[in-house]
Amino acid sequence: MEGINHRRLEVNGIAMHIAEKGEGGPVVLMLHGFPELWYSWRHQIIGLAAKGYHAVAPDLRGYGDTDTPSAISSYSIFHLVGDIVALINVLGQEQVFVVGHDWGALVAWHLCLFRPDKVKALVNLSVAYRPRNPTATLVDYFRALYGEEYYVCRFQEPGAVEAQFASANTRQLCKYFLKFCDPGGLFIPKEGLVFPNDESSLPAWLSEEDLNYLTNKFEKTGFTGGLNYYRCLITGNFWPLGLEHR
Repeated sequence: MEGINHRRLEVNGIAMHIAEKGEGGPVVLMLHGFPELWYSWRHQIIGLAAKGYHAVAPDLRGYGDTDTPSAISSYSIFHLVGDIVALINVLGQEQVFVVGHDWGALVAWHLCLFRPDKVKALVNLSVAYRPRNPTATLVDYFRALYGEEYYVCRFQEPGAVEAQFASANTRQLCKYFLKFCDPGGLFIPKEGLVFPNDESSLPAWLSEEDLNYLTNKFEKTGFTGGLNYYRCLITGNFWPLGLEHR
């Protein structure tokens, strides 16, 4: 795609796939969310490179062409931040600009908490500030607010949602997630999501080529890697957003 280069780098004990364009300029590191890939940043990669930046977008741990460790505990915030610190080092950089979306924003925020020396500036999208509650996990918070069928709560049981997703058409599943815009939140009934044969037209920002790319990748990898991020929310291996951590 318009001169975007791809390679796999050894970082923090895994092989990480990155997409990049531009050489010699300041590095802008872009971190995707769930269920996405480096591909979410394809337009920004080209635009930033045209402005003289070295634009880099990895597939995060458990996604796409990056390794997917089997243990749930391998997806703690310490592992996720460790991957990015190692990537910055492998790229030969002391500091980088960081842009995050969704889970990528959480990783970027914690990178600033743990290793502020690595970040020149931070831009985060789609994660609202929430003061830390030292007596309850994020899962407890969402369960009390929305109930057991809220997606974060439903993602907690290993294998359960994977089985439901496996029985669905991956293309329809990807289309559903990408088009989802209900402000009431995403709920997944115990019997699973029911997908009608959605033949509606795609929004202007999503092409058939885009949907095909994501579908092909998730058909190969499944969704377990991304779901394991949520499963680490319930442990002490995740620090919720909060200014008191600064």
